Amino acid sequence: MKLGAFSVSLAVKDIKASKAFYETLGFSVFAGDLEKNYLIMKNESSLVGLFQGMFENNILTFNPGWDQDANTLENFDDVRDIQKHLKSKDIAFASEIDETSDSGPASFVVLDPDGNAILVDQHI
Repeated sequence: MKLGAFSVSLAVKDIKASKAFYETLGFSVFAGDLEKNYLIMKNESSLVGLFQGMFENNILTFNPGWDQDANTLENFDDVRDIQKHLKSKDIAFASEIDETSDSGPASFVVLDPDGNAILVDQHI
């Protein structure tokens, strides 16, 4: 199963303070909008998303169809196929894709055994 680009999405209290902190660690702004309270910070192939006021807990995020530079991959597992595979393994979903759609952007969330959220979010 190919899950695509990986990042950690952090629920931050002060996005400007978090931005400054991660810049000190060598990260720079890769995407996002500070005025909309979200930034994607990058250091080489490591991605950290900073999100103020958008969700309560940190989330592991995978983006099928993208590499770590948000370039579209030629071959990838569609998010709907990943969902079907996980359902066949009796994984419980916190949110699901409408299975009537067959392509394009879509996402689902599963929780690991400790309650950590894993977002599989396809943008293409």
